[in-house]
Amino acid sequence: MRKIAFFDTKPYDRTFFDIYGKNYEIKYFENKLNADTATLAAGFDGVVAFVNDDLSGETINKLYEGGVRVLALRSAGFNNVDFRAAFEKITVVRVPAYSPHAVAEHAMALLLALNRKIHKAYNRTREFDFRLSGLTGFDLYGKTIGIIGTGKIGRIFADICKGFSMKILASDPYPAKDSGLEYVSVDRILAESDIISLHCPLTEDTYHLIDSAAVFAMKSGVYIINTSRGQLIDSAALLSALKSGKIGGAALDVYEEEAEFFFEDFSQSIVKDDVLSLLVSMPNVIVTSHQAFLTREALDSIASTTIKNLDEFFSGDKLTNEICYQCKTGDVGTKCEKRAAGERCF
Repeated sequence: MRKIAFFDTKPYDRTFFDIYGKNYEIKYFENKLNADTATLAAGFDGVVAFVNDDLSGETINKLYEGGVRVLALRSAGFNNVDFRAAFEKITVVRVPAYSPHAVAEHAMALLLALNRKIHKAYNRTREFDFRLSGLTGFDLYGKTIGIIGTGKIGRIFADICKGFSMKILASDPYPAKDSGLEYVSVDRILAESDIISLHCPLTEDTYHLIDSAAVFAMKSGVYIINTSRGQLIDSAALLSALKSGKIGGAALDVYEEEAEFFFEDFSQSIVKDDVLSLLVSMPNVIVTSHQAFLTREALDSIASTTIKNLDEFFSGDKLTNEICYQCKTGDVGTKCEKRAAGERCF
């Protein structure tokens, strides 16, 4: 029976991995995977990691030295992996889509809560304060929403926005065919949108997509929604714009420096991240801790796909969800001849 080291384990992870992973000897570690904890995987055949694990070159090399030959990400994102270090050592597979509806629905939930001040109203009524002052929102009907990134999640979010009769502007370097979306430049989205929602991956081109210059180009009072990757937004620029009123509100399920904090309990500690502390304290900001994916359907899909990825690797089959080391898109295409031919990347 193959041995798998599972890192950054939470109780909700085990529920479905215990069901689908019965053919493996899975050792669950609460520790995050990094260069210091990689030695825990010595003697294991594979590792299951999560989005905030540190998969640097040092971590990869220690895993390889310990006998690990496959790294199964139970997430879609893979910007935390050092591919140069992994190439010809460790195969990396992922879960490209688990429940795009879960993330898209959470993005709309954040927008509705932020706009209609649900978080403030909830706290008030818990104290039997039933005043309405300070809770005024606006109709989503007829408002312009800019959606940056129209993969599965972005398109589902667009469909939800259509239900509110919003005007949708979309931007993506690879427009979805027959989507019916109006594709425009990012500059136009910044200039015309009342709300901007981010649904794009983190790449060199999208790092700090929302920075001081982007904020300057936006309409005053714009709302920002981010359920994708924290580093899409320059947090200092966001904080400054919220203070000045240029940005009217922000709803964030991700944060630039979240790896140190998210998924853990710091309620009895002093958080030493001044930007995060100020964002959380603002009345026009909602922060959730990377929970957009967290539905029963998504957890089931993540577990079943991850185990399927491991089954394919150990049986020598074609790897459906191998991340391409050549083009790093993660997609089967013409950039990587091996992937296009139905072979493994290496």
